[in-house]
Amino acid sequence: MKKPQAGLTSGTTWWRAPEGRSARLKEVITAELCDTLFGSLSRRDQREKGEQYLRALLEAQGRKSIRNLATHLGGAAAEQRLQHFISNAPWDWMPVRDALASYLERKNLPQAYVVRALSIPKAGNQSVGVNQGFDPHLGRIFRGQRAFGMWHASPALSVPVNWRMFLPDTCFDQEPAGRSDAAPTENPKETLEECAVKSVLETLPLRGVPLAPVVLDLPMGRVDAAFRRFADAGVPAVARVRPTTRLTVEDPALAGFSGGPLQARQIAMSARSLRRPVTWADPATPNASHHSLVATVQVRELGRPAGPRNPADGRLLLLAEWQDPQRVPENLWVANAHMLRAEALLLVTKLTSRVDLDVTQVGFNTGLRDFEGRSLRGWHRHMSLASAAHAIEILSSTEGRRTAQRTHRQVSRLSA
Repeated sequence: MKKPQAGLTSGTTWWRAPEGRSARLKEVITAELCDTLFGSLSRRDQREKGEQYLRALLEAQGRKSIRNLATHLGGAAAEQRLQHFISNAPWDWMPVRDALASYLERKNLPQAYVVRALSIPKAGNQSVGVNQGFDPHLGRIFRGQRAFGMWHASPALSVPVNWRMFLPDTCFDQEPAGRSDAAPTENPKETLEECAVKSVLETLPLRGVPLAPVVLDLPMGRVDAAFRRFADAGVPAVARVRPTTRLTVEDPALAGFSGGPLQARQIAMSARSLRRPVTWADPATPNASHHSLVATVQVRELGRPAGPRNPADGRLLLLAEWQDPQRVPENLWVANAHMLRAEALLLVTKLTSRVDLDVTQVGFNTGLRDFEGRSLRGWHRHMSLASAAHAIEILSSTEGRRTAQRTHRQVSRLSA
């Protein structure tokens, strides 16, 4: 059994090393991540509280509120210490996220980064960012917070490496005295789509984030602003679009449809003769093969002509997927990743299923929806450590590690 670090418990053993092979692996990964994540914290007591918080996220049963975590660690005094560490102590969460991304890159290279909306139900109005909105994954209206996570994703596993909360206009319309510690000083006013894009762009300077395609799993009505920003940053991106999103056809195979902007669904239906079969796997049913028909069409952003110096400026690729060839396409995506074939683009979009599975089976159990404080800074710090707890649970799964190793060998062979 590994002994607790000196100074963490004031003479009390507040955690026990788990038993069994999988548990030993989990303890090794936890120790590695604690050493990796908290090196940016300048004070020893902050590093100790960071490890306490992370281990409590892994071991406490039920909701991962600070009160419940503190109960696992020792009661009211521990609750006060953790509350101060998360909400008030002066430490920056971005270096912690950078360290997590670097660690994940060493363990399993990402095939893409998936940007996914996370809905966090809230009953009251005291937490920052609470409003009424539509949850695209539940397919209904809900009340609470909305955030976007940027997930390091491969067919074997996914882990969030950055978070950005969407703040509705009501957060900015309140008087400063009424906003208290929930004041959104870090985020300007922005739309949902701008929030999703910024969750990617603010992550690019981090050392632990290698260049990989970005998949925006958010139905977008307009793509011009988002793809201009991605093009300026040199980021290959794929974004889900609504059937009514309007684009201009610029494909020689569909010369008769290049007269003006059309809805994405209309363009896809006109390209049915270009469809070809693609086989893919669903993480929820890894032993079964799935089949789709896909077609790609060269399009241009609405209202953006080719630049005088770069005729390809603004050119995109519309990807349409049919699982029932007699109906309209189930999924429509737009990509600036022209170097990828239709088959490769479709497989990248399927990483959204990996994230959906991991967020519900693992992320909800490690506290991604459980922060109860009012502070936006506190939420960011909690989400950083909850993401690390998610990483530990994912990586310590023996079968998950075997799958990751097989996937890495397959990707290596394809890249050779």
